[in-house]
Amino acid sequence: MSSAPKSTDEDQLDLIFHALANRTRRAQLAMLAQGPVTISELAAPFDMTLPAASKHLKVLEKAGLVTREIDGRVHRCSLRPDPLQRLQAWTETWQHFWSGSLDALARFIEAESQGDDDV
Repeated sequence: MSSAPKSTDEDQLDLIFHALANRTRRAQLAMLAQGPVTISELAAPFDMTLPAASKHLKVLEKAGLVTREIDGRVHRCSLRPDPLQRLQAWTETWQHFWSGSLDALARFIEAESQGDDDV
């Protein structure tokens, strides 16, 4: 059974969340945010093999978060911010749920702290 490339927004979000679920890949994205790097440079801080770093990179590529440019044996990777903007737009649609709760918590804490002044 062959898997076709996923094209819907929901499928893209699934791939992005899967890629971001791993702390090594999040750290690699942070490195890529500083500029293009090679796979060797992506692997170095994690004491991992090049094949292991390449596996993580493939997940990031599948999510559309990273592009790879090949020049002979050198693979240079770059961050693609567009999918992160899609993720931000998704989280903004849900923000009212947690910001309302955080606002209520802040009001509660404020009221409690004002009540402590009377003691």
